[in-house]
Amino acid sequence: MQANGDLVRLSMGPFRPYLVTHPDHVQHVLARKQPNYVREGMFWDPLAPLLGEGILSDGESWAESRKILQPLFTAKYVNSLAERMAEIINELIEETITPGRPFDVAKGVSAIVHPTIVRLFFGAKISVADINRLVPAYDVAVTAKAIRLLMPFVPELFPMPGDQSFKRAIKTIDEVVYPRIQQARSQDQEGDDVVSRLVKARQDIEGTDGDRRIRDDLVAMHGASTETSATALTWAWPVLQAYPHVAAKLYEEVERVVGDDPVSTSHLPDLVYLRMFVTELLRLYPPGWILPRKAVETDVVDGVTIEAGSTVMLSPYLTHRLPRFWDRPLEFDPERFAPGNEAKRHRYAYWPFGAGPHVCLGQHLFMMEAPLLIAGILRKYRPIVHHDGSVTPRLASSLRPTAGLSMTLVPVGRR
Repeated sequence: MQANGDLVRLSMGPFRPYLVTHPDHVQHVLARKQPNYVREGMFWDPLAPLLGEGILSDGESWAESRKILQPLFTAKYVNSLAERMAEIINELIEETITPGRPFDVAKGVSAIVHPTIVRLFFGAKISVADINRLVPAYDVAVTAKAIRLLMPFVPELFPMPGDQSFKRAIKTIDEVVYPRIQQARSQDQEGDDVVSRLVKARQDIEGTDGDRRIRDDLVAMHGASTETSATALTWAWPVLQAYPHVAAKLYEEVERVVGDDPVSTSHLPDLVYLRMFVTELLRLYPPGWILPRKAVETDVVDGVTIEAGSTVMLSPYLTHRLPRFWDRPLEFDPERFAPGNEAKRHRYAYWPFGAGPHVCLGQHLFMMEAPLLIAGILRKYRPIVHHDGSVTPRLASSLRPTAGLSMTLVPVGRR
């Protein structure tokens, strides 16, 4: 924040990355000169066994995956999944929430988000037992390597805490995902779930290589979808407690629009303030808070020379808090995203889903899932977060709140 949008070089021992936060510079790196800034090096290399060579890679394999996956994440296709998503979320809220009993916020949200995405992606091809194996394995896989963010100069050959847990998680994921792909092949890609559509789209690539490419895309999509959603939605509850006037507006809207009915897609157009709330939530607490890139060739950004091979660190967390572009940047205010306010902002001042060709395909999915989950809970319960003072982020590959944060959900009308 001290750089206030200027492009600066950080000194982290032998690691000296460039920090990019100004919207003009973000646009340069992620859009105008995107091919020169690739997903390699810090952050990406340790996760390569998880993400593979699919949609979260770069170059030809990324372009091929993007072409195949883009039709699966259009607003039209997500809308076709939405009602099923609403049904799953309502079922899981009933199954997982015990009113009046404190629970870990991150685990409670994850218990809804992860199975929802798994059921949407795999449809009837995955059993409850496999879901129960897959969900914790993903959680371990995306968190076990967090310590390497602190020490990106440590070679992979040097063992670090979390490495063995990461390997076990990858093994579990592969043991669940590969049989589902083979099952879809044997059934001639029957079904409208994501795995069936991927198998059909890649039917010209059979055997080990074809299965591996489908696996990489499935794992990358699932990891991005669930990690983004679960992390962002964990922040909703301490924010509601910290801003009672925001909570009051949100509760009133949910009561008025949804009432006692199970939340459905028919409610979403009228949940205007809830959408503003979710959008502001992503401004202050973007799950992908740091996005490193490696410069392929030497480049100049606003007069600063970026040498070939250098690491460039972009951070929506910092860009979203720049006083140059945001009034009262540290205050949570959904009204800044009221309809019609978009034109007042720099296009790259707000980019919680990334930007340029690599913009997240799952943003429509998240913006459907988040209101359904929040409204699904608030139509029945009011949250009480058990934490004194402000809730601060902790270091991880995604922007997670204080470890062990707990809350209790109290039935509406019986507080």
